[in-house]
Amino acid sequence: MRNTIEGGHISVEPRINDQIRAREVRLVGPEGEQVGIVPLERALQLAADVDLDLVEVAPMARPPVCKLMDFGKFKYESALKAREARRNQQQTVIKEMKLRPKIDSHDYETKKGHVVRFLKAGDKVKVTIMFRGREQSRPELGFRLLRKLEEEVAEVGFVESSAKQDGRNMIMVLAPHRSVKLAGRKGDEGTGAEAEEALAEPSAQA
Repeated sequence: MRNTIEGGHISVEPRINDQIRAREVRLVGPEGEQVGIVPLERALQLAADVDLDLVEVAPMARPPVCKLMDFGKFKYESALKAREARRNQQQTVIKEMKLRPKIDSHDYETKKGHVVRFLKAGDKVKVTIMFRGREQSRPELGFRLLRKLEEEVAEVGFVESSAKQDGRNMIMVLAPHRSVKLAGRKGDEGTGAEAEEALAEPSAQA
C-alpha cells in the first residue's frame, strides 16, 4: 500500500505494476478466476499481454494477492460510489409533522400538503400525533388518523416505521419512494423551506 494526498486528505492506494515488491504473488484473473501462485515477472507479463494493470489487493497475505484489472477504471468507479454514498448520507433528512387526534379537516389537509411536499423533496417525515388529557385513552383515534394519512400519501411515500405509542405521543415515519426521492433531489431544492412553519405546535383543539 502507498499513501497519496487527494483534496487535502491522505488516502491509501494499492501498489500496482512495478511498485509491487514481492518475488511471487497469488494471481487472480480479471474475471475473478484463480490463476495460482506465480513469479512477479510472470504476473507482470500476463498483465501486459492483456493490456491490464497488476494490482496488489491483499498485501498482507503470504504471498500477496494481486489481480489483473484496469486500475484507472477501478479508481473512477470507486470514487463515484464513494461520492454517491456520501451524498446520500448527507441528504437523509427527517422532517417532523405534529397533529392532534381530533384535528379539523382544514388543518389536516394543510399539514398533509406539507407532508407530501417533504416527501417529494426526498425527505423522510416523522408524523407525531399528540394526545392530551382524556385523548390518551383513545389510541384508536391516532391509529385511524395515521392510517388515513398513509393511504392518502401512498403515491409519493410509504411507511418506513409503523405507528407506535411513545409516551403521550404516537409516532409513524414515512419515507419517499426511491423514484420520488431521485426526482426531488434533482429539482425541488427549496420545497421543504415553505413547509418549515408547519413544524410548530398544531392548532389546539379538543
